Amino acid sequence: MASVNNHQQDVDIDLGQLFGAIWQRKGRVLFITAAAAALAFGASQLISPTYRSETRILIEQRTPAYTGGEQGATPENQPLLDELNIASQVQVLQSVDLIKQVARNLKLYEREEFDPTVNPSVISDVMVLLGLKKNPLELLPEERVIKEFTEKLVVYQAEKSRVIGIQFTSKDPKLAAEVPNAIVDVYLALQSGAKLDSNSDATRWLEPEIANLREKVRDAEKKVADYRASRDLLLVGDEQGGTFANRQLTDISAELARVRGERATAEARSQSVRAALKDGRSLDTLTDVVGSQMIQRLKESESTVQAQISDLSTAMLDGHPRLKGLRAQLADIRAQRERETQKILTSLENEARVSQLREQQLVQQLNAIKADTARAGGDEVELKSLEREAAAQRQLLETYLSRYREASSRIDKDSSPADARIISRAILPQEPYFPKVLPIVIVAAMAALVVSAVVIMLMELFSGRALRPVSAGATTTVVTTRREDTLVEEEAVQPVPVEEKPVVKRASPQRSNNVAQSLLALQPETSEAADEPAVAAAAENEYSLDTVAAFLTARMPVIAVSISPTGDDGSEATVHLARKISESGQSVVLIDLTGSAWPTRLMAVSSGLAGITNLLTGDVAFADTIHSDRASKVHLIPQGGADIRKAMRAADRLSMVIDSLSEVYDLVLVECGPAPAPAVARLLGSRKAEIILSIPQPTEELLMTVVSDFEKAGFDDLVFLSGELPQHGHQNKAA
Repeated sequence: MASVNNHQQDVDIDLGQLFGAIWQRKGRVLFITAAAAALAFGASQLISPTYRSETRILIEQRTPAYTGGEQGATPENQPLLDELNIASQVQVLQSVDLIKQVARNLKLYEREEFDPTVNPSVISDVMVLLGLKKNPLELLPEERVIKEFTEKLVVYQAEKSRVIGIQFTSKDPKLAAEVPNAIVDVYLALQSGAKLDSNSDATRWLEPEIANLREKVRDAEKKVADYRASRDLLLVGDEQGGTFANRQLTDISAELARVRGERATAEARSQSVRAALKDGRSLDTLTDVVGSQMIQRLKESESTVQAQISDLSTAMLDGHPRLKGLRAQLADIRAQRERETQKILTSLENEARVSQLREQQLVQQLNAIKADTARAGGDEVELKSLEREAAAQRQLLETYLSRYREASSRIDKDSSPADARIISRAILPQEPYFPKVLPIVIVAAMAALVVSAVVIMLMELFSGRALRPVSAGATTTVVTTRREDTLVEEEAVQPVPVEEKPVVKRASPQRSNNVAQSLLALQPETSEAADEPAVAAAAENEYSLDTVAAFLTARMPVIAVSISPTGDDGSEATVHLARKISESGQSVVLIDLTGSAWPTRLMAVSSGLAGITNLLTGDVAFADTIHSDRASKVHLIPQGGADIRKAMRAADRLSMVIDSLSEVYDLVLVECGPAPAPAVARLLGSRKAEIILSIPQPTEELLMTVVSDFEKAGFDDLVFLSGELPQHGHQNKAA
């Protein structure tokens, strides 16, 4: 549904009015705040206190160094504890099996706190009957205990750490501390037991495997030995591949090289001696000759005889028998040296021949061993295959033995601690976790204070009392569309010419002797001549509907208050006046302040519309009270359906409403019905407005009374509306 308000004023929120309204109702606000605090205090006293305690554990690898193998206990070989490992341990601590074990250890099934069927609440029974909650009796007692236990248990991982916290809430403070500690104890026992079971299973599995491997290793090694013996592939020493044939081949090769070297040396030495004898060179330069002891002794004898000859030659002649004997002895010594030299040469040649013969023998042996080695090559291939098989079986056996020794060392329960340790145990809580009386009371009081203040401010805003018009030299056309409780406003600003309103003066009492003259005669002289519109009206029918409409149109924008002393017929004339002015293109809004609500019935498209009384009581917003006339472009603010007496208590706000409308509409026409002059004066205050006396069939007595009353109230300029109403107006009235 959409409602269109062609004219609506921009308003601001008056913060002073908002806070003033709160201050005016401070007693009520303080009472509500105190009542909320008292209710919160009483409710917190009625609630059974609950206690919470917490245990914390640190997840870490705990493998004793003395129980591991060579690499079993080193940190780099241990599995990493990442976020998934810690999260997994959190789930383990909340597992059903662990909870069952703790419940059995602490006998929780005997406590009423863990069985909701013992003391069922009325709300719970109603929810069960309505199908909003599952009947707890449908669960087994153990399942009910687990369900209640799970609701009271909180297990979490501390942020950016390997610490896990276990919290438990209970009405019994002692139980609140016992349960987290019991959970941790059971958890550590389960973790340690899992390690013990793993080690026991490992030892039971390794024992037969080790026995079987020992037999396999023994058989493999026996096959190697038998094959080696059958193929003469005997080992010599501990060298890799050091068989007898290989070792013999190596030794003969080395001996052959040595013999060949000796032969070459002997041949070179003999050749050197032979060349020296052949060339007649001195043999003293040859190492083999000089090194002979016999040659050395002969050289010494030769030197001695040579010295004697030299000594005797100075005293004796050359023919002396002594000299001759010495010379003969010297010649014999030299001949003996040559013979010894020949012997040395012969010895060297014999040595070379012996080395040659030895070389030949070694070559023959080497060839024979090479042939044997070549024949044994195929056998060694098979032998190496058997050796590899035996080595593999031996290595696997050694690995199993190492694992068996490690698992055996961890069979004891103290040797396999769980991969977690307690860093803080739960202690007996001294204060309840819930309810916290002081925080609850403070929060309730503050909430009541804020809510009551917000409600007061909303009432002020919705009633319009906290809204003030924005002074601006423009009119604002506001189109308000309500779509699924959403207001969409589009503004179009149109300039308004700012002009001084023309002042309308009353006509002189020297007029024709008719109703108009009677009316004017009752008024004091205030001017000698009338304005042109008034003179023109007097010439014809200066109090007709058309004349008054033209008069008000010329003075736009204006506020006009219509008084209908004769009742509904005057109110109907005011409705026709508003419609007449709107036909000239002026924007007009009519406010129905009559007691009979006759203008509302003439103009409203339907009954029950919100109006001025609803606005004054704060039931609706300003924009919701403005409606369209069913027969013209005039806008209507109907009487409304609120209590008139209650609305009149906020009558002081009528002036603000009128001012707001005057900023938007060209004419604000207020129909007051047969209202007295003092009431109109209070309505307008110091505000300038046109006072219209709407009396279709006036009498002199009535005119004198009405005009006199308004003159006493200070209203000097009055506009009179009389004459026959349009035919369709009577039809509407008849309808």
